[in-house]
Amino acid sequence: MGKRGFLVVLSGPSGVGKNTLLNAVLPTVEGLKYSVSATTRPPRPGEVHGRDYFFVSDEEFDAMLERGELLEWAEFVGRRYGTPRRYVDQCLAQGLTVILDIDIQGAAQVRAAMPEAVLVFLLPPSLEELRRRIYGRGKDPEAAIVKRLSAAKHELAAVTDYDYVIVNDDLAKARDELRAIILAERCRVSRSDYPSLIARLNQEGTNR
Repeated sequence: MGKRGFLVVLSGPSGVGKNTLLNAVLPTVEGLKYSVSATTRPPRPGEVHGRDYFFVSDEEFDAMLERGELLEWAEFVGRRYGTPRRYVDQCLAQGLTVILDIDIQGAAQVRAAMPEAVLVFLLPPSLEELRRRIYGRGKDPEAAIVKRLSAAKHELAAVTDYDYVIVNDDLAKARDELRAIILAERCRVSRSDYPSLIARLNQEGTNR
């Protein structure tokens, strides 16, 4: 690929289904790369280091911050999460579209550092459905769930800072909408190599 790729940020309240949506859309878009985040929280059952997250200690996370190695970072329910800047830059240089799922704080930092990033907000169909999904995961203690639900009510107001919004009431529909956003963004004139294309078309016209 000759042109530089771009970054897509998917965020929304905890439990809204960001990971499920990402897993659904990744196989449907060629050249779409998931950006793995670093976190200080311990791995959950079934999670693999380097695939789901880069699991690091608090000391390692502090060192990454000091060296400026994180594109964004945030603390949630006593744990820290961040996006390795070098990994993202390497993928973009290869012409790949990079997608990551982060919280609202992280998305704001990405927008400040990379204004050209495409921000997508994932909404639950209702707060009651969000509550059901969080409890249904059975992965978090009661205190953490209460904090997540309380934070969600405030996070919903951030939707106006995003470029696109998707309501996650049907996975297939949400997948198709996210895929359409990515493909449409690839067709932007600002991302295309239109000068060389026009030059080739003009040359073809001259040769006739």
